[in-house]
Amino acid sequence: MGAFWLRAACVAGCVHAGFSLYWALGGDWLLPTVGQWAVRLAEERPVQAGLTLAVVAVVKLLGALLPLWWAAGRLAPRRAWRWLFTAGAVVLVVYGGLNVAVAWAVLTGVIHTPDGIDRTAQLGHATLWDPLFLVWGICLALGLRAARTSFGPATRGH
Repeated sequence: MGAFWLRAACVAGCVHAGFSLYWALGGDWLLPTVGQWAVRLAEERPVQAGLTLAVVAVVKLLGALLPLWWAAGRLAPRRAWRWLFTAGAVVLVVYGGLNVAVAWAVLTGVIHTPDGIDRTAQLGHATLWDPLFLVWGICLALGLRAARTSFGPATRGH
């Protein structure tokens, strides 16, 4: 079952990475769901935005693929990688979960902002980007937990 969860985490991470790469190359579909700041940056400083997003895409892609390589026994030292992936799962779950909660709190009026809200961005964070971070983190955590038994002793820190 660990392989299933790690593959699911990989899919979520690759979706995130794919959009970052798409935006890095100049695409703008769904960019307003990130925020008007992202739209402005892409319009005003396209090279800077593109380079930054390309780096983000590579980091996300590595975060998505490396746990699969680790599970296949291709990364050593195994204990250090497990620790790194566990920390990554925690960050993804906390970041995604908190941002989903805050976005919904803003959209429902529980949190009031003095300057109004960017409804498109809040909806993007409440329903797409941050839930995807949350799913990525949960799947990664479940995969790492299951890997303790389903992938054999090599994943137990050797």
